[in-house]
Amino acid sequence: MSLRDFAILVGVCLVWALSNVLSKVVVGEWGVPPLAFAAMRFLIVAAVTLPWLLPAPRPLWRIAMVGMLMGGGNFALLFVGLQTASPSAAAIVVQVGVPITTLLSVLMLGERIAWRRGLGITLTLAGALVVIWNPQGLSLSRGLWFVAGAAAAGSLGAVLMKQMDDLNPLRFQAWVGFTSLLPLTLGSWLLETRQWERAAAAGWPFVAIVLFTALVVSVIAHTAYYRLIQKYEANMLAPLTLLAPLATIALGVLITGDHFDWRMAIGTVLALCGVLIVALRTRQVGAVLNLFRERG
Repeated sequence: MSLRDFAILVGVCLVWALSNVLSKVVVGEWGVPPLAFAAMRFLIVAAVTLPWLLPAPRPLWRIAMVGMLMGGGNFALLFVGLQTASPSAAAIVVQVGVPITTLLSVLMLGERIAWRRGLGITLTLAGALVVIWNPQGLSLSRGLWFVAGAAAAGSLGAVLMKQMDDLNPLRFQAWVGFTSLLPLTLGSWLLETRQWERAAAAGWPFVAIVLFTALVVSVIAHTAYYRLIQKYEANMLAPLTLLAPLATIALGVLITGDHFDWRMAIGTVLALCGVLIVALRTRQVGAVLNLFRERG
């Protein structure tokens, strides 16, 4: 990999990590309703990528399902979870999306799990369990349940995406924005209150974060990463993308004051080792799945 492309990949991972922590600030500290925040993000994504919306990928129902699962469904659950969960804990628990994707591939696509991938799945789940364990037993908070649900939604969308032909990344982003906007807007209108009041109270910093997550993360970073996927093998990219959850943990400690102790450290090592084993045993599509597992 060239030094330029390596720098781009590192930049993409740092952008993903910063987005996760800033999203925690928006929904956890400023109190902006999570569905409203997600709807604003995807409104901008849909508007910017509108020229790439057509021609629609076929079959239409599948791209609509993939867009809603990997867009509105994934981010709605993630942002709700970040209201109470720390970015550091969320960064580890969301890694369960890798074994979930593998298991769904077995059930829906007829794939087989070799012993190495089975080991990776076991390590990933063990790491997540260590993170949520305390001396009194299992302690999966309400927020982390939603984070796990976000991982499951993204995994199902990823498996459905594996059954489609290669998509132009900007066309895919256009359909993610288009299919996510209406459900998120309706959900916010029905379930949330004081959306504009909370957003206005946060002021221009909130506007800046919305623009950052929509334009820099969804449009620029994802497109840059997709181009790297087309240029390099998955077994080269997969280990490097583990920088994203590590950076999320570091930024969570620095920015939002996340608690990080030996238990979190052990869980992090186990989960990321498991993810690495699974990723290195996966074909090129594995790198594509990283795009939707790590993003914030």
